[in-house]
Amino acid sequence: MSDKIKPNKNMASKYKKNWMLKKQFYEEELARLQLELVKLQAWVKKQGLRVVVIFEGRDAAGKGGTIKRMIEPLNARGCRVVALEKPSDREATQWYFQRYVAHLPSAGEIVLFDRSWYNRAGVERVMGFCSDEQYREFLRTCPEFERMLVHSGIVLVKYWFSVSDEEQERRFRDRTINPAKRWKFSEMDLESWDKWMEYSRAKDEMFKYTDTKQSPWYVVEADEKKRARLNCISHFLKTIPYEDALPKKLELPPRSIKDTYIRPPMSDFSYVEDLYDGKEE
Repeated sequence: MSDKIKPNKNMASKYKKNWMLKKQFYEEELARLQLELVKLQAWVKKQGLRVVVIFEGRDAAGKGGTIKRMIEPLNARGCRVVALEKPSDREATQWYFQRYVAHLPSAGEIVLFDRSWYNRAGVERVMGFCSDEQYREFLRTCPEFERMLVHSGIVLVKYWFSVSDEEQERRFRDRTINPAKRWKFSEMDLESWDKWMEYSRAKDEMFKYTDTKQSPWYVVEADEKKRARLNCISHFLKTIPYEDALPKKLELPPRSIKDTYIRPPMSDFSYVEDLYDGKEE
């Protein structure tokens, strides 16, 4: 493992008594890894690479939280998150992979799929949204489709976030209670609630066909969110050999203002009220 990706071992203790990461250690590690992500993005742009990262897993496994931390420091012009809604009536008549192809990266771009074409092998299979024939056709053609992507030069990385039954239930209950998280729990999640074993069977069958040498699955143990995020980001940084291609440091010279332009008075404009100025009423 490259030294720039290795965990910081200098802290006296990284863990709490329950083996959860301490907040300070987590934040320092995340900041360090995010800086490496910035360097990686600069390298991807310089080399004209095309990168696709797929995030799959059970509901509430922590995919969205990891994606959020990955894109947080990156330039939005070279990094996109794709999270598609269910197919439209028109899309439902197209070649299954067609609507995903439209979102593949151009040179110098990283695209993260928050769920992907694997919907067919997961929720569509379990909930009966596709026929047996469509499902079997997907398992047959998906490896061929991904082989085409890889042969075209796309870097394809696939992550499966694994969460236990108990931890998923705890997160679901939190979503039903917390108004700020309620949007994360839908009627579809409720319908899927009793289908744990069906999803397990579908995932295992999916892996059997699509965990290939050209595009393997990488499983992220996700019961502890902080560790899952750090582990996933660290692994992603190792999938693409990169060098520090950050722009050179620029010095900011003193500003020289020679114009005699007189600006309008502040009273001419409407300002947002400063509610947090710290002054007592």
